[in-house]
Amino acid sequence: MLYKRSILFSVLVGSRPPSLALGFASISSPQPDIKTFSGCLTFLKLFAQRFDLYKGKELHSWMFRHNFLASPLSITSLVNMYSKCHHISYAFSVFLTSKDIHNVYTYNAIIAGFVGNNLHDKAFELYMHMRHQGIQPDKFTFPCAIKGCSEAIEVKKIHALLFKLGLQSDVFIGSALVNCYLKFRAMSEAYYVFGELLVKDVVLWNSMINGYVHIEEFGMALEVFRKMNESETISNDFTATGVLSALAMSADIINGRSMHGFVIKKGYEAVVSVSNALIDMYGKCKCVEDAAGIFECTAEKDIFSWNTVLNVHEQSGDHHGTVELFHRMLDGGGRPDIVTITTVLPACSNLAALLYVKEIHRYMIVNGLGSSRTVSDFDHLLVNNTLIDVYVKCGSMRYAYMAFDKMNVRDVASWNIMIMGFGMHGQGNEALSMFDFMCAEKIVPDEVTFIGILSACSHAGLLSRGREYLLQMESVYGLVPTIEHYACVVDMLGRAGQLGEAYELLLTMPIESNAVIWRAFLAACRRHGNSTFAEVASKHMYELDPEHCGSYVLMSNIYGATGQYEAVSDLRLTMKGQNIKKNPGCSWIEVNNSVHIFRTRDQEHPEADSIYTSLDSLLAPLFEHGYALSI
Repeated sequence: MLYKRSILFSVLVGSRPPSLALGFASISSPQPDIKTFSGCLTFLKLFAQRFDLYKGKELHSWMFRHNFLASPLSITSLVNMYSKCHHISYAFSVFLTSKDIHNVYTYNAIIAGFVGNNLHDKAFELYMHMRHQGIQPDKFTFPCAIKGCSEAIEVKKIHALLFKLGLQSDVFIGSALVNCYLKFRAMSEAYYVFGELLVKDVVLWNSMINGYVHIEEFGMALEVFRKMNESETISNDFTATGVLSALAMSADIINGRSMHGFVIKKGYEAVVSVSNALIDMYGKCKCVEDAAGIFECTAEKDIFSWNTVLNVHEQSGDHHGTVELFHRMLDGGGRPDIVTITTVLPACSNLAALLYVKEIHRYMIVNGLGSSRTVSDFDHLLVNNTLIDVYVKCGSMRYAYMAFDKMNVRDVASWNIMIMGFGMHGQGNEALSMFDFMCAEKIVPDEVTFIGILSACSHAGLLSRGREYLLQMESVYGLVPTIEHYACVVDMLGRAGQLGEAYELLLTMPIESNAVIWRAFLAACRRHGNSTFAEVASKHMYELDPEHCGSYVLMSNIYGATGQYEAVSDLRLTMKGQNIKKNPGCSWIEVNNSVHIFRTRDQEHPEADSIYTSLDSLLAPLFEHGYALSI
């Protein structure tokens, strides 16, 4: 017996006998004795804890040759060992080859094994098979069986059985029920089970809070948090992130600031995930300075910290600040991911900063971001669609097409971006060619595709083709034209000088008109100097959108072009009286990888004095040669 134990011990500590199987084979024992059997089970458990599949297999081999597999206990231990070592196929094989000795413990082991290896459907199948075999589940069966449910009705059936067996108040079973109901968004059932449990740990409270956050019932999430504090359950940093998520999504800045105080009181602010949640909460509440302050005070910034603060600046319209933060991230050794890139690229498009876009594209290529070999198809589409869209908006169709051409996977959005891009830049024939290639690739066009096509026909003056596509949209593809499609056609007719036909379409189209489509018609009237139609259009726009400055500006330009300066003056007085203001335009320029933005008579640039001094030095020689400044 001492020799047997020494062999097992040598395996455990790592000494190398010829083999575990050979070592046990030297024991001449016709029947397995209880001590050796107990030792085998002990070491199977240890091998499971150490994920030592190799030694587990050797012990399995020895047990097979010496008839140690005739007990449900040995089968249960082997199934558990193989499951913990993530070789569920071996575990299932052991289970299947021991059908005659199955009991509740062997079923519990294999069901838990499948759940532990994320094969929930198979786990539930085995649970049902167990019931059909007449084996009564116990309190250890149900938590895993509940996790294996793929439909809410399956959970409810198990819940009913638990009432029958009197197990519904068990803390582990109750926790599994709550989490499963939360998974299926069955909040009333989850709340009922949660309320019935006598023992609730912090994990269960957090699950309820996050469950309500996921279904956007933020008031209930805060109510659960309040009850959690009343129950004197000690919260943790996961509690704080869950509550902050609810406050962020509901833009509740008052409770958000209170929660910030709670976080400081509990000392959770040093936890990076909590700091990230605070940044996100302040950002969604449009308190950008507070969000930036939390970010700057975060000692250990991770990728989520950078992504969150970048998104806050981008969503607030601070495109310049977004790009500057991105460069800070790179200078500090940060490694952007897909989320970072898809946040920063739109900022570059709003700044029309083509050099920045090329720099980011270069980084993507070098680091494999966006490659279908390194990311999922979804991420590949997301980042590359964003990239080509930014190139389009920066005016570089050449680079947009290069990025598009290198995509291994394209969806309808990829084609739409290219069609819209060619149309925007007046390359109508190229846009229509892209549409033909798209159809040849068997990509079914959608409503957005036809907006791009009709817009391309409008900018390129392809009037007859535009009419054909409008008819094909419904007759061939079964798509009903929307107000956006009719706006494109009105714009197309207006650009072609067919104002009468455009006006008739406005009156007869099957959709109620809006200010946007009348504004498109008014722009065409201005282009062709038709003040009669312009006054009709402006009357409709004043009724539909009286506070939009665009209508007044267009009419002012039309009156000015026809010499009606008194009408211009009256219109401007009307705008002033109604407090309607036109946002000033701006210009920007890239210098040394930095974007500088200017407005008329701008004094906000940090180097304004130097800029105006340099401008005066340039203007002085021009004045000396007789040139005058025109304002």
